Amino acid sequence: MMSSRLTGTTVRQLGHALSATGLVVRTTAEPASALRGGGAAAPTPSHAHVWMLRFPPARGASTLSAPMTVDGQEEAAATKQTDAAKVAAAEQKAVVSYWDVAPSRVTNEGGSEWRWACFRPWEAYEADLSIDLKKHHAPTTFLDKMAFRTVRALRWPTDIFFQRRYACRAMMLETVAAVPGMVGGMLLHLKSLRRFEHSGGWIKALLEEAENERMHLMTFMEVSQPRWYERALVLAVQGVFFNAYFLGYLLSPKFAHRVVGYLEEEAIHSYTEFLKDIDRGAIKNVPAPAIALDYWRLPQGSTLRDVVMVIRADEAHHRDVNHFASDIHYQGHELKAAPAPLGYH
Repeated sequence: MMSSRLTGTTVRQLGHALSATGLVVRTTAEPASALRGGGAAAPTPSHAHVWMLRFPPARGASTLSAPMTVDGQEEAAATKQTDAAKVAAAEQKAVVSYWDVAPSRVTNEGGSEWRWACFRPWEAYEADLSIDLKKHHAPTTFLDKMAFRTVRALRWPTDIFFQRRYACRAMMLETVAAVPGMVGGMLLHLKSLRRFEHSGGWIKALLEEAENERMHLMTFMEVSQPRWYERALVLAVQGVFFNAYFLGYLLSPKFAHRVVGYLEEEAIHSYTEFLKDIDRGAIKNVPAPAIALDYWRLPQGSTLRDVVMVIRADEAHHRDVNHFASDIHYQGHELKAAPAPLGYH
């Protein structure tokens, strides 16, 4: 009799505890006579306790003890408050970086908060507009002539496709122009690791060139939006050009740099025609994008024409760097034998 009462009490207490943790305990009812103390009949199989345990999903499991509640209302209320707090915190979170780490606060020279994540104030610079735009490397060797003719052949389909839409043309070509510096810097980086030697600053110079070309693209994205078929063209051209330039650089770095040098000469020509269309009114001289003002440290009130001029100066610098790199290889020296030219900043 006593053991039966103790058993029933124990089971009920255990049921409350397990229900609080998400487990369900079901027991069969005991005979009324046993509960009242009357009768000494032994429990039959129908009176045996049947336990049915249902385990909740592992999601939301915690090492903390849950509150001992019967219906779980207290726990549901706490969960609801926690979810509401998380939603409120997420709404208040204004800026989230790529890796979900809050970025450090950066200010410009005036003390106001910096608004660009793609570059920092110390990476901004003033372009050298006095650079010689008409400099041309006359092809003399077989590789020079081959590189020159390759670039001239690539210009023909580009002129047909873009016509005189120079804003869109510049934006699309910048997606390809940023590839050579990245490929060259990557391969020189791997060579430096294999040979346990320095690169003479050429790795940084080439990667800086790639980043500068990418900023040209970010700027023109504010001026012209590509159509869907132009975006598809970028995927095709970039995929082909990356692999072709990668193999070309492995076979002959001097040829690869000469190709880029001639590509930059064509870029100077394209931006010169761009400026002509702006001057004659064929292209509207809109205000310069905000990102251009900060990246090239342009004065307030600058226009698209000012942006094209600083970008053309950048392309002239790329031209000289790559022709210089090719000349070093022609002389039988590694790039590390001569220090890299000064960067853009």
